[in-house]
Amino acid sequence: MAAFRAGALTLDGTVVAIVIGTLVFGAGGWPFAAVLLTFFVTSIALGRVRRARKASLTNIEKAGARDWTQVLANGGVAAACALLSLHGGAGLREAFAGAFAAATADTWGTEIGTATAAVPRSIVTGRRLDPGISGGVTPAGTLGEVAGAATLALVATSLHAAAFLPVLAGGIAGALIDSLLGATAQALYYCRACECYCEADPHVCGANPRLARGFSWFTNDTVNFAATLTGALVAYGVAKLLV
Repeated sequence: MAAFRAGALTLDGTVVAIVIGTLVFGAGGWPFAAVLLTFFVTSIALGRVRRARKASLTNIEKAGARDWTQVLANGGVAAACALLSLHGGAGLREAFAGAFAAATADTWGTEIGTATAAVPRSIVTGRRLDPGISGGVTPAGTLGEVAGAATLALVATSLHAAAFLPVLAGGIAGALIDSLLGATAQALYYCRACECYCEADPHVCGANPRLARGFSWFTNDTVNFAATLTGALVAYGVAKLLV
């Protein structure tokens, strides 16, 4: 509710966040909640850095408060892993944290990268991209991804002493998949009226842009879901190898 009042969540996003938070806390108590809150609180805090500059990025798919689809895409996989962990099984706690590590790494990378003046380049082609366009990477953003994954992995050691490496691997792998899918499969449009690429259809100018790359149904939320799923699977796999 505090995030809603601060404008970080829409009303429907708040409802879904409460549901996910309740499931996570019910499944694992405060150690699980600490992992979730690390992602949630740091993401909101970093979103406030150079807020005016980020608000000017009108070509990205979604900006401002997170709605229910964004919350579910970032937290749904982790909530499912938390519930599965109730039935035991090695690696499920790491999978839960790995999903949030991927979401944290991606968010830190995006927020830090867009706050700097560095020009992002496509992770696939190396070509320059407009700030905020998915698939673009910067040195600062990449360091932010690693730092975000490491921070979440450190918190996750409260779940299991040996969780750091699996969760770190999951976070970095998830962020990498996020960038790769953002540069290839995610829908990218070209607005003839504004003569620019964008991720929103219609564009902020009101025109309907043409699809320039990717699939129209493959949105940023789809990318985020794939990234968190990757984070969970990689963290689970590494944890199983270390047992």
